[in-house]
Amino acid sequence: MFTGLTLGKAAIATRAPAPGGSVLTIKPQFAWAEALTLGESVAVSGVCLTVEKFDQATFQAFASQETLSRSTLGRVTQVNLERALKLNDRLGGHLVSGHVDGQGQVQRVRPQGAGRELEISLPQELALLTVRKGSIAVDGVSLTVNEVGADFLTVFIIPATLTRTTLVDLAPGREVNLEVDLLAKYVQRLLTKPASTSNDQTPGLTLESLAQAGFL
Repeated sequence: MFTGLTLGKAAIATRAPAPGGSVLTIKPQFAWAEALTLGESVAVSGVCLTVEKFDQATFQAFASQETLSRSTLGRVTQVNLERALKLNDRLGGHLVSGHVDGQGQVQRVRPQGAGRELEISLPQELALLTVRKGSIAVDGVSLTVNEVGADFLTVFIIPATLTRTTLVDLAPGREVNLEVDLLAKYVQRLLTKPASTSNDQTPGLTLESLAQAGFL
């Protein structure tokens, strides 16, 4: 679990083909406050990867073909990094799982003082899970949604975030990884009746049933 408050940028130094995906060698552009450990999780531009090997300058992680197809990790050269949340840490961003839900494309970049407003295209299935003033992770960075439409959203990036993330390099046409709010996905699941199967007889919840149960 992560917060979307990234530590800094890194370069993907190499991509080595491997059965079922690629091994990425990642070189942080900052010093870790604590040494990495084998098997720990690191969010790489919003994608949760497992540290398989590391030295003082780099670490390696395997990205499956599914991960590469659902994210930008197969194409970008610069990424944002975040270590997993500790239970006694401050939750300064929002709950981020590191499981990318889809990709969006930057439509417009508008400077606002020292910050920037971005308009990003949004797949329809993700638009249903995105709300104004809610949270979304863009390339692993926790941002507040300013506006959301049927197929787009806008976010504002403060100067401090621009200086330490890859968001500073975004321009129209660039693709980004998107992860919607974790709680929104669970609410959608509760309100959507699952497909009927012989092994799954779980009833779907509706607003009416939630109201009858006293939750609304």
